[in-house]
Amino acid sequence: MGRVLVWLVTALSFFSLSSPPALSEPKHAIAMQGEPALPPDYTHFSYVNPDAPKGGSITYCVVGSFDNLNPFILKSLRTTARGMMDTIYGNLVFEPLMQRSADEPFTLYGLLADTADMDPERKTIEFHLNPNAKWSDGQPVTPEDVLFTYDAYTQKGRPPYSDRMARIAKLEKTGDHSVRFTFNDKADREFPLIIALTPIIPKHAFDIDTFDRTTLKPLIGSGPYRIAQVTPGQRIVFKRNPDYWGKNVPAKRGFDNYDQITIEYFLNANAKLEAFKKGLCAIDDDSDPVKRERDLDFPAFHRGDVVSETFDTGIPPVVTGFLFNTRLPKFSNPVVRRALGMLYDFEWANKNLFGGKYTRTMSYWQNSELSALGHPADDREKALLAPYPGRVPADVMDGTWKPPVTDGSGQDRKVLKTAFDLLKSIGYHVQDGTMIDPDGKPFGFEILTASQDEERLAGIYQRTLEKIGINVSIRSLDGDQIQSRKQRFDFEVLIGSSGFNNSLSPGIEQIGRWSSAAARTEGSFNLAGVADPAIDAAIDAMLRARSKEDYVAAVRVLDRLLISGNYMVPMQYNTQQWLAYWNYLEHPRKTPIFGYQLPTWWRKPN
Repeated sequence: MGRVLVWLVTALSFFSLSSPPALSEPKHAIAMQGEPALPPDYTHFSYVNPDAPKGGSITYCVVGSFDNLNPFILKSLRTTARGMMDTIYGNLVFEPLMQRSADEPFTLYGLLADTADMDPERKTIEFHLNPNAKWSDGQPVTPEDVLFTYDAYTQKGRPPYSDRMARIAKLEKTGDHSVRFTFNDKADREFPLIIALTPIIPKHAFDIDTFDRTTLKPLIGSGPYRIAQVTPGQRIVFKRNPDYWGKNVPAKRGFDNYDQITIEYFLNANAKLEAFKKGLCAIDDDSDPVKRERDLDFPAFHRGDVVSETFDTGIPPVVTGFLFNTRLPKFSNPVVRRALGMLYDFEWANKNLFGGKYTRTMSYWQNSELSALGHPADDREKALLAPYPGRVPADVMDGTWKPPVTDGSGQDRKVLKTAFDLLKSIGYHVQDGTMIDPDGKPFGFEILTASQDEERLAGIYQRTLEKIGINVSIRSLDGDQIQSRKQRFDFEVLIGSSGFNNSLSPGIEQIGRWSSAAARTEGSFNLAGVADPAIDAAIDAMLRARSKEDYVAAVRVLDRLLISGNYMVPMQYNTQQWLAYWNYLEHPRKTPIFGYQLPTWWRKPN
C-alpha cells in the first residue's frame, strides 16, 4: 500500500509539473503593465473619427528607392517598399494578431485574433482567430497560416522574426480557430505581446523554398489594401479592398479611409519638397524649424491651400546623433568616445540652425520617469549594477550628469581643452597640428550622411574636431548605398538614431538595438556594435520585471549604461511633431501619446 501511495503522489506531482499552465478568461485586450484602458464593449479608439468619410486618394512621398515587396526577409531589408508593414503609413497589406493602441504605453486589442487567453505567469497564450478574418483573395485566415508564418520566418525570415521560435517550446493548433503558444525559459513577460504583434502571412500564397528571395510581384495579405501597381524604385499604388474583412472591428474603425494610397519615391529631399509645393505630395514633414519656415514661402501656403500644424506627443523623443561603430579599434575605448562626445557644439547649432527651438538630448528616455536624469540610482538599480563595478560614473549614478555647455561661439576653448586633456590622459597627442593615437597613427574618421541636413550637422562637428587636430571627412551617399552600408556595418561614423521610434514601454526591441547578440547579427539595428554584459543584463531585467518599480529601475539602469558608454553623440530634439499638408485633408481632433496617426486621416468629400 505504501508503494502504491508513493507512486500515486509521484505521478500526481509529475502531471502537475508537466501540465500546461491554467489559462485565464479570454480577453479582448492585453497590456504589458496594468489593465487595458478600454472595456470589452469599446467601439473604437479614442483618437479616431469613427464616422470618417471613406473615399478619395492620397499620395505620400519619401526619399529613396525600393526593389522588394516582402518586408520579412533580409535581402533588400532597408529598400523594401513602404506601406507593406509601416509604422507611419499603416500596415496596408499585412496585419498582426492584435492591434496596438497609440494612446497607451503598450496595450493590444483584438484584430486577426478577437481574444487572447494568457496565463498569469505568461508562459502560455492562446489566440482565438476571428472567424470573419480573410485574406485579400477571400480565403479564410486559419491556424495553419499562423503555424506556417513561424515556419517561414524561422527558416527564411530576417531578424527579429527569425529568432522568435527560439523562445517557443510549442506552437499548436488547438481548434478550428485557435492556436496556442507555450514558451520556454528564454521568453520574458513581454514576449506574448510580441507574438501578438507579429504579422501573419498566408500559407497558400507563399512558397517557403523561395520565401527569402526579393520579389516585386504583388503579395496577398489580410490588410485593408491590395497592391494595384508597382513601378520599381519609383512608385507603389495601394487600392482599398472593398471586401476588407476587418472594417467593422473596433480596433480598425476610423482607419483606412482612402480608396487609393500612392507612395512616390524621390532621389533627395529637395526634389520631394518641390513635388509637395506643386501638390504632387499631400504632406511634408521636415524636422528643421528654420528650414520649414523658409520652405513654406510659396503661393499655395499664403493662399491657405497648405496648412502648417504642430502636434504634441507624450513619449520620449527619439535619440538622434553621431553614432560610432565600436567594432572598430579606433572607437573601442569608451574614453575616446567620451572625449568625442564633448565636441558637438549644440549651443551654436541651436542658435544658428534651429532658431533656438531645440533642446539638448541627454537621455534615451528623456522627459519620462524612465530617464536617469534627475533620478539618483535607488537600491534596485545599485543591485543590478553591483556585478559591473565602475561602468557608470558618479554623476550619471546620481542623475546630475549633463553634457558640456559651450558659449555658442563655435570655438569654446574651455570645452576643447577638457576633451583634449581627456584624450591626452590615454596617450593621444598633437603633432604638427594632427591628433596622433597611442600607436603613433593619425586619428581621424569618416562621417556618412544621407541628406543635406545631415551634411550641415556633420560640418559643424567636423569644424570643432579639427580644432584639436582630428581629421574628419564627410561622404554623402544616396539612400540605397547608405542602407547597404548600415546593413553590413560598413562605416566609421554616421548620423543615426536609437530606433525608429521611442516608447514609454521599452521592451524586446532593445535587444535588437543594444544587445551583444545583435551586435554580431548582420542587418540588426545595433549599428553601434554595443556588446556589454551589463547592458545585456539590464535588458534581461527589464523584460523579466514583475512590478512597475522593478521595471522602471531596469530601464533607468539601461539608460545610465548607454549614457556612460558614449556610443553616440546625442544632438537635439523638439517634442512637437510638425506637418504641412494640403487642406483637402482632415484629421481627428485628439492626438494620442504616440503623436499624429496618418492612417486615421481622411480626405474631405468634394
